[in-house]
Amino acid sequence: MAEQSGEKTQEPTQHRRDQAREQGQVAFSQDLSSAALLIVGVLLLRTYGPEVINTAGGFMKYQLSTVGPLNIDSSDILTESQGIVRMLGKALLPIIGLLALAGVFSSVFQVGILFVPERLVPDIKRLNPLSGLQRILSLSGAMKLSFGMFKVAVVSIVAATVLYLRYEEVMYASSLAARELAPFMIDLGLSTALWVGVALFTLALLDFAYQKWKHNQDLMMTRQEVVDEMKNLQGDPQVIARRRAVQRQMALNRMGDKVPQADVIVTNPTELAVAIQYEPEEMAAPIVIAKGAGVLAQRIRRLALEHNIPVVERKPLARLLYKEVEPGHPVPDESYAAVAEVLAYVYQLKGKKPPIPTAA
Repeated sequence: MAEQSGEKTQEPTQHRRDQAREQGQVAFSQDLSSAALLIVGVLLLRTYGPEVINTAGGFMKYQLSTVGPLNIDSSDILTESQGIVRMLGKALLPIIGLLALAGVFSSVFQVGILFVPERLVPDIKRLNPLSGLQRILSLSGAMKLSFGMFKVAVVSIVAATVLYLRYEEVMYASSLAARELAPFMIDLGLSTALWVGVALFTLALLDFAYQKWKHNQDLMMTRQEVVDEMKNLQGDPQVIARRRAVQRQMALNRMGDKVPQADVIVTNPTELAVAIQYEPEEMAAPIVIAKGAGVLAQRIRRLALEHNIPVVERKPLARLLYKEVEPGHPVPDESYAAVAEVLAYVYQLKGKKPPIPTAA
């Protein structure tokens, strides 16, 4: 009944997923990228922050201690500006570069390498106030609002917990001098931000899992959609079935011409059948002239019985020849000995002198 009502109960096909990806429809959590950047940013400030402060302080001390003449021309201003840019670039480049790298990695981690030029084109419809209001008042908007309020509560609890655990230090800070108070406040702020980032990153992982589930649900298909897609990609199933039937009949007809020329049929014993022909005067090595599995193998054995061709059971040899040799090609080197043994057995049954296959 669910299928008849058009309910989407089928898992999305790979083609459906690829189409959605090409259109930029992927599971992505902005919170995961933001939380990752917050954690990386705090760690970078802990690592490179003192160096940046020392560099900036040293530059300010130098500038204030070397007061030049007041008649400064444009060349002096340009020189000083270049010095400031070089100083700031040298100090901030590791932080900015690693932050950018972390942002790229967080996005690649979620969606891989993906470039959708259509997403860069502004969408005028998104500027419609009514559409925006509908998104806010929708179920998805309500869930986002609820999750946002939950995140605010978690951040508040984590920050309050960090401050509570360092309560004695905070109370003692009022007696510190300015030179000691500044490092303590910076350390306290970074520690709080780091624990808040860890909490947000944990929530973001849950959000990412939800986004993947929701993305999969949005791509779910009805049975009719699956059938229609199969028709578009592969053609009508009835036409495919008729084509395969024709191909199978053509293969059976070819076997009807080739199998009677075989010297022996090697079987598995019922699953596989390989027809081998060897003419010492014309062939350097035995040749596989037909092979088949299932119905085709039964057809080969039936033709062998009709034309009095010996059928020999050799499971390893049959599997090897079926897998490695196409019809019309000689047997591989490693099977010469086994094929020679089978041919010797067949010629012995016929009362003839067995030929000895040699490598080409």
